Amino acid sequence: VQLQACGGGLVQAGGSLRLSCAASGRSFSSYVMAWFRQGPGTEREFVGAISRTGDFISYADSVKGLFTISRDNAKNTVYLKMSSLKPEDTAVYYCAAKGIWNSLTGPASYAYWGLGTLVTVSS
Repeated sequence: VQLQACGGGLVQAGGSLRLSCAASGRSFSSYVMAWFRQGPGTEREFVGAISRTGDFISYADSVKGLFTISRDNAKNTVYLKMSSLKPEDTAVYYCAAKGIWNSLTGPASYAYWGLGTLVTVSS
């Protein structure tokens, strides 16, 4: 599966942004989808993941209640709605895909990655 994230940009602190990740190739609905982010000088960090049907969602503690992951299998797209953004949310955001709902937080467990989209939050 090929993944392409978009929707990043510059936003003021306290603002909102929605990222999209469009998939092409093999059946999108057969993949667990996740979002990761990597800030300047930091390791790639798990943001959240959504199960194949969307019934299960897992978030990093740092974004719980602020970020929302959703997916539309008919459109082969997963979304990340980010609210109340802070400067520390500045990062390149990546979408990723894997087949099984386990080891969600480890980047190495994901077989497919899209190119990232940059989110910059100004103070």
